[in-house]
Amino acid sequence: MLERQHNYRDRALSLTRARGIARARDFKAAGIPLVYLKRLTDAGDLVRLGRGLYQDPERVGENVAHNLAEAARLVPNGVISLISALRHHELTTQLPHAVWMTIPHKSRTPNAPGLRLEIVRATGDGLTAGVEHIDVEGVQVPIYGVAKTVADCFKHRRHVGEDVAIEALRDALQQRKTTPSELMKFAAIDRVASRLEPILKAME
Repeated sequence: MLERQHNYRDRALSLTRARGIARARDFKAAGIPLVYLKRLTDAGDLVRLGRGLYQDPERVGENVAHNLAEAARLVPNGVISLISALRHHELTTQLPHAVWMTIPHKSRTPNAPGLRLEIVRATGDGLTAGVEHIDVEGVQVPIYGVAKTVADCFKHRRHVGEDVAIEALRDALQQRKTTPSELMKFAAIDRVASRLEPILKAME
């Protein structure tokens, strides 16, 4: 019996380290009884981040990157966007008060206890174009690239502020993180080309 419990512990810890953040269903799929999760949490071997979310205690950090990983696990159909993506790309000095995500237009608003989310919606290429993946704490996090993020900020300027969008555009060009042609490509997808083009020309 003790040997079986030890085996469950090793498998649970190995799974958590491999995934970065593991869900209760991940443990269940691996044949680990969920009752052991509470024992491991009580023993300090795992940290419970929220309902059904667990992490290796050595990897827990109250920082922006950690929140991105948690959001990616909680909202698997979402993409990190807007202010959160700007922060990752070092195009804003703002520290996001929440994790900004774009989700499919008809998806339910996600329930993420203990994590603040700002949700916007998109369809078609507006949702799928320009997605990159970054590794955060062992989690593959989908996030929009620089050009798509800047275009999105103009599309959602009422949410993020047009001053933030213009600052991000200026910094992205000055730091050579994107090009005018790439920006216009995503501006066309987001249907903000007529808004972005005169600002781009004024910056040349």
